[in-house]
Amino acid sequence: MTALDNGIQISDRRTRIRAIFDDLGVVLEGPIGTTIGEFVDQAKDYYKSDVPIIAAICNRELRELSYPLYVDSDLTPVSLKTSDGGRIYRRSLVMLMATAAEELWKGSRIEVRYAVPDGGFYCTREDARPFTEAELAQLEAHMRQIVTNDEPITKRTVTVEEAYETFLARQDDDKARLLSQRDREELVLYKLRGREDYSYGYMVRSTGVLSYFKLHWDSKGFILQYPRKEHPLDLLPLQPYDKLRVIFQQTEDWLTKMNVEDVGRLNSVTRQNNRIHELILVAEALHEQHIARIALQIAEKHNQKGLRLVLIAGPSSSGKTTFAKRLAIQLLAHGLRPVTIELDNYFVDRDKTPKDAAGDYDFEALAAINLPLFNEQLLALTSGKRVTTPKFDFLTGKSISGRQVQFGENQIGIIEGIHGLNPNLVSEVPPEKIFRVYVSALTQLNIDRNNRIPTTDVRLIRRIVRDAHHRGYSAADTLSRWQSVRRGEKNNIFPYQENSDAMFNSALAYELAALRPMAEPLLLQVKYGTREHIEAKRLLSFLAWVHPLLPEYLDYIPDTSLLREFIGKSTLQNYFPDHREISTEL
Repeated sequence: MTALDNGIQISDRRTRIRAIFDDLGVVLEGPIGTTIGEFVDQAKDYYKSDVPIIAAICNRELRELSYPLYVDSDLTPVSLKTSDGGRIYRRSLVMLMATAAEELWKGSRIEVRYAVPDGGFYCTREDARPFTEAELAQLEAHMRQIVTNDEPITKRTVTVEEAYETFLARQDDDKARLLSQRDREELVLYKLRGREDYSYGYMVRSTGVLSYFKLHWDSKGFILQYPRKEHPLDLLPLQPYDKLRVIFQQTEDWLTKMNVEDVGRLNSVTRQNNRIHELILVAEALHEQHIARIALQIAEKHNQKGLRLVLIAGPSSSGKTTFAKRLAIQLLAHGLRPVTIELDNYFVDRDKTPKDAAGDYDFEALAAINLPLFNEQLLALTSGKRVTTPKFDFLTGKSISGRQVQFGENQIGIIEGIHGLNPNLVSEVPPEKIFRVYVSALTQLNIDRNNRIPTTDVRLIRRIVRDAHHRGYSAADTLSRWQSVRRGEKNNIFPYQENSDAMFNSALAYELAALRPMAEPLLLQVKYGTREHIEAKRLLSFLAWVHPLLPEYLDYIPDTSLLREFIGKSTLQNYFPDHREISTEL
């Protein structure tokens, strides 16, 4: 027997291994130590696609293409058409950009601020001034040269102390600060052209695959555009996002006020009793101020233009329910009385419900709503008429008669639903009667200037915690449904977000610290060898950078906090000022 460096024992007589591509029905053979990428290269002739292969599922684990094999292995390539492939691609693209900038302008640091619609990161230059258009063109050209050279991206494991000294010497204070709080002893560093960095996820094996990108100049920064998995070989036209941009700037101002611009600063705060208490109170106060401003806008438009409907929409686990309740309370303070109108009661009968590509009922399609009846009744209500609203019986799949409703002079209808920003939902109601609010966790703390935490992941963690506490679902159950949820969001919500009259960023600066101790045990229970386990492992890897909020500090979170919708003990859980008696006795 021969002992390999990694401790695996193999027979001297066994010098070759097999890579089994079940999706192709192909088995390839190579020397022991052949990398996944080398096997994937051999298998390219069997794939009828130009979409780049980024990584692979190897024996039920996500692995980089540089990973060497010492035993027969089942391989399923992970392309740029997948979520995992897209994340690895974007992460590697940021490393390429940071390396190119450092080579062109020594000491130049680029910060990834947030994701923009249609595939891109909004970035800024930290040192002195933004790039000029000529400089940005120079940066893109240098990045493309590195891509053409197909430079390898290698990795090594070092002690946290060594990594800390590396980043301290390079004056990467955000990285050094984070590593000074790291509980683990070792860290993986990736190297490109002599420049090392760390990441909470995998990288591509070399830069040659990173050809799909473009830099778009902006007066204060620029957009690093990348392909979406739905169009992996194309860059979509960038759409305006003026309203989102305002929210992003607002949140940046908030984080600066609280001095928690990254996870390293958050970790410093969570270790101190008085500072974490203050951070929670300030973060919640900023939320309440924003909700109060939205309520004031609604009240003014009601008084001036006769506004009668508030439509609230947002993706899963964005906190729409708690936001709607807190908004209603603010409206009451202005003398307005909210009336809930449940969109789910306007479903068409089951036999008229559209079906998706798999033949299942598509309840998220706009055609699943009885739009003629919905618009007819809203138009009547906004004109002061009495209507008998429907009630959908989910057992029989039929619509039956519901309650009678009539708006009084100071009453406003509040409608929460997936299609709230779609103009086709209320096409018959005059625009001046409607106010639309988009609610989502629009920004999140980055781990550091280059390692961004997607807000989608934060919403997923919120949902995992909520589903376990309130619905009895395991983390695996939630993870298995997530891609379907995301498809619905991309089709029905995100295309219409700029239609809103107001946007509310539901992210809280401290929430990851509060969610980690609740989410971590749930994610650790996901069964090994499942697709959900790969996703759970990824989420755990970035949560490990966040210092958990101690149990005694959870009591600092107000019982009306939006976060209570997910972690429990919300005093608003069973409350909504529906005023049914008032609305039906007119």
